[in-house]
Amino acid sequence: MNNLFTELENQNKQIPLAETLRPKTIEEFLGQSNVISQNSPLLNLLKTNRLFSLILWGTPGCGKTTLARLIATKTNAQFIEMSAVTSGVKDIKEAVETAKMSLRSGIKTILFIDEIHRYSKTQQDALLPHIENGTLFLIGSTTENPSFQVIPALLSRVQVIRLNSIDDESMIQIIKKGFAYLAKNYLPMDCESGVIDFIINLSRGDARCALNIVENAYFASDLSENRRNLTVDIIEKICQKRNTRYSIDEHYDHASAFQKSLRGSDADAAIYYLAKMIAAGEDPRFIARRLIVTASEDVGNADTNALNVAMNAYKAVELLGFPEGRIPLAQAVIYVARAPKSNETVCAVDAALQDIESGKDYPPPMHLRDSHYKDAKKYGFGEGYVYSHSAPEVYQQFLPDELKDRKYL
Repeated sequence: MNNLFTELENQNKQIPLAETLRPKTIEEFLGQSNVISQNSPLLNLLKTNRLFSLILWGTPGCGKTTLARLIATKTNAQFIEMSAVTSGVKDIKEAVETAKMSLRSGIKTILFIDEIHRYSKTQQDALLPHIENGTLFLIGSTTENPSFQVIPALLSRVQVIRLNSIDDESMIQIIKKGFAYLAKNYLPMDCESGVIDFIINLSRGDARCALNIVENAYFASDLSENRRNLTVDIIEKICQKRNTRYSIDEHYDHASAFQKSLRGSDADAAIYYLAKMIAAGEDPRFIARRLIVTASEDVGNADTNALNVAMNAYKAVELLGFPEGRIPLAQAVIYVARAPKSNETVCAVDAALQDIESGKDYPPPMHLRDSHYKDAKKYGFGEGYVYSHSAPEVYQQFLPDELKDRKYL
């Protein structure tokens, strides 16, 4: 009975075009020539039928899930797919048992976890022993930087592969493939000049978004003499706005321009780049983090309140979300841009780090070392230290002997 219901469900599903046209082979996979190309390390590994655990990091619609499925197909591995949003430790345990059963038949298992950055530390910990002993191979996908969202123990057991937003040339091929499929399976179509470029601008390197626009625009287009007539105007009306051009390169370019405008005390330019990032759908937390960095790096102690303002803007954005969050962000941007500037803080810590990295990593003087344990005095630790509050006039050397005259400020 369950099989009958499942079959009926599948028959009545309206499968999105993006799913229908998902690449079935590695050769069809577009837009990631840095990862999948002739003689690329990943492709060479797959040719040897070698599996390894990895995390695919990239923007939405860049092919993370598709690549994971293709790796499983290429290596004849069992593919278990789950989402970090709806799964937990119980599901991981069930996947492990399935993987163990498959190993008895000589079949390896890939456990694919979408949005793995949403897993808690406990959930990520549950994966460790099974990756370590080879019971299964993990492929995680994330839109967030794994260095911040994935626990170190898991990161040490996987390779992180960065996927780019789909480049324009690949997007053209994907969009044309979508139109060709629809024209073949439904009605032929005429496409106004500029439609493909407009879809590229709207989707910003997101293949799934592009194919969704293609599908919706096709069925919403004018019908004349059994032909579809697709125009830019139709797409604009469906999407309801002109999205700002903002690929992965623009992401970094605008963040850079934003920070440099703040540093250069140009509040008007900083507000413009803030608006550009908001209009492009940038994560407001990313904008707020850039603001916090600038408040500390470029304003620093010239106006210590700048860091407080930036931190409060971050909290306000998390509380309010958009569109209201744009207001405290703009308030903080103007404040930081107009604040007096000093880079003393970043210069000081970087100079000290450079000394340490160049080999000047000396221990503290004996009188400054911890003396709060039984045998400390036996080694001379803490001997001669003067409590500064009791005798502020007494000179003490705090830097190591080798750096006693070094100035970082």
